[in-house]
Amino acid sequence: MNTKIFCDIADLSSIKKFNNKSIVKGFTTNPSLMRKAGAKDYEYYSKKILKVCRNKPISFEVFADDQDYMIEQGRIINSWGKNVYVKVPVVNSKNKFSGKVIKELNSKDIKLNITAVYTAKQTEKILKLINKKTKVIISIFAGRAGDAGKDPIPEFTKSIKLAKKFKNVEILWASVREPYNYVQAKQLGCHIITIPPVIIEKIEKFGKSFNQLTIETVKAFLVDSKKSNFKI
Repeated sequence: MNTKIFCDIADLSSIKKFNNKSIVKGFTTNPSLMRKAGAKDYEYYSKKILKVCRNKPISFEVFADDQDYMIEQGRIINSWGKNVYVKVPVVNSKNKFSGKVIKELNSKDIKLNITAVYTAKQTEKILKLINKKTKVIISIFAGRAGDAGKDPIPEFTKSIKLAKKFKNVEILWASVREPYNYVQAKQLGCHIITIPPVIIEKIEKFGKSFNQLTIETVKAFLVDSKKSNFKI
């Protein structure tokens, strides 16, 4: 499986840098990343990003909590560019399934990235609402599930199997914690993995042997002991 790497970032300078990397096939953002990047005006900042990222797919998330307002925001975000995916949380803060939003926007041929998904049951509910032509990404949060002591792998396996009936649907591994997650995503058959810049740079350096890693580790310990002038 040729798992595509998307860069998970909203910082403008990082997007400029990673947009030039052939390893990066797209971008994802969210309101938290936008805030961290210093965005004050959501639309203005998003359009600045789109001046840099003109061709690669990029996701911008709605931040309304009411379904009708989410639909309105989704239509506006979609109008910003042909490479834009409208990111929609699978539920709102009151745990109400965003089915109305997904169905309405999908029926208007708006590309979607359904986010904050954790289970194959959620994937199944999404797939029951969408057509088989408009592009849809389903983002499953592996890292956050792992942080809570949950194994996300079975949910990916089931979700990927369910999505095979839809040529327009891609399963995305989200909330990466380490470079090895990229290997896991490829082994599972995920279509996309979205990764922060620092981990993408580590993936670019893949290829060291276990012997090289052993020597580097031992040398690092030796250097630090000498710097500290340790004696026994």
